[in-house]
Parts: sequence; C-alpha cells; structure tokens
Amino acid sequence: MSGPVPPRAPRLAGQTVVLIGGSAGIGLETARLARAEGADVILTARDPGRLQQAADEVGALRAEACDATGFDRLGRFFQELPAPIDHVLVTGPGPYYALLADLDRERAHRDWDAHLWMHVAIAQHAVGRVRPGGSLLFMGGTGGRSRGPGMSLIAAATAAQPALVANLAVEVAPIRVNLIAAGFVDTPLSASLLGDDLAARREQLRAKLPIRRVVGPADVAALAVHLMTNTALTGATYDIDGGQQLAGS
Repeated sequence: MSGPVPPRAPRLAGQTVVLIGGSAGIGLETARLARAEGADVILTARDPGRLQQAADEVGALRAEACDATGFDRLGRFFQELPAPIDHVLVTGPGPYYALLADLDRERAHRDWDAHLWMHVAIAQHAVGRVRPGGSLLFMGGTGGRSRGPGMSLIAAATAAQPALVANLAVEVAPIRVNLIAAGFVDTPLSASLLGDDLAARREQLRAKLPIRRVVGPADVAALAVHLMTNTALTGATYDIDGGQQLAGS
C-alpha cells in the first residue's frame, strides 16, 4: 500500500507579486490565490477605500492608491517597490465601445493608453525591478475579435496586444511577458457595464457555453498563477472564455 501523499509545496513561496488593479475582480482574486501559494502581494488601484479593504483581507505587504495610466506616478510606484519583485499582473478598465460618429477623441486616447501604452510603460519600468525569469502578465479580451458597429477602437487594440506582448517578451528577456485574453468574466466590472442585463447575460452564457457555466475571477486567477510559475511560457496569448468564441456568444 502506498503511504499518504505529501503536501504540495506552495508554488510562489518566497516570491513577491504586484497586482495593478488589485482591489477587486480578477486582480483581487489573483492576490488571494498568490497568497495561498505562499507569495507576498503588493496591491495598487485607484480607489483608496476599496484598496485598503482588499489589502486588509489578503494581508498585503503593501498597498498604494495609484492611477496606473498616470505614467509619471506609475514610474514613481515602480521606483519605490522593494527589489527584486517576481511577478506583475496588470488589469485595467473595461473597453471603450462607441460608434464611429460618436467616438470621443480624448476618451479614445485614454483607452489606448490603458490598453497599450501602459503595457509599454510597465515593461520599461520592470527592467531592473523584476527578477530574471519573473513575469509580466497583461489582461486583454476576446470580444474585440468580432466585427461590427462600435468595435473599431477595441478591435484595433485587441489585434495589437498579442503582437506587442510577443515583442516585449524579446526586449525584456529573461523577464517573461504574457497576455491573458478573457471573454465574459463575472466581475464587478461586468456588473457595472451590464447593469440590469447582467442576470440575463449569465443565463445566456450558461445555456450556450460548452462548459455550461460562467467564467469567474477564480478561473482567470488560476491561469495567471500558472503563467507565473511555468517558466517555459513567454511571448504568448492565452484565451480563457469557456468556449465563448466557439459558441458565437
């Protein structure tokens, strides 16, 4: 007879994970899982009250209110981090959908900054702060792969992100860089975007998705931690949508 299975060692023991956008949703869930896997976590987000609540919950090493799209402030945030750190996960605001006739130039610039230029800035700041073999993880989406009215800006950003991440992985090597492309994830951001239509959307997805359930933040967090710990993975885009693209949902 075989003996008891020895407990698995925590996968992130002794490592430090920075969560940009870590006060809710995917960022907070990844912080929870990283802590469970033995990591120290550093959180940053815009809302100081919600950030402090999240930091208290997970026992964060540090928490600092910061708008990551304010690039001067982002630079100072990285300069003040303890070195070295091991992994950075970046979540961001929702995509900007607008018909061409209604497209607001200033908001479009902010959206482009949040979904592309911020990735470049973080990669620049990571050099010398993130240890060799550590990782940068950026959040993208799969919704912008469809075509239709109101999709122009987000479709362009969605197409650009994988190419950007692949090139960043070469430029900042041996730091690893990967992109998580999510479909619908049942987060507070999704709730704020859908409002009264949220329950109907959940039911629609449960009926149509091949997995017969809605993707949640814990699913994405599990993928994020896997990408942090599997040191063979860099320069790639990883879809997580429960088969949403297959089902045309």
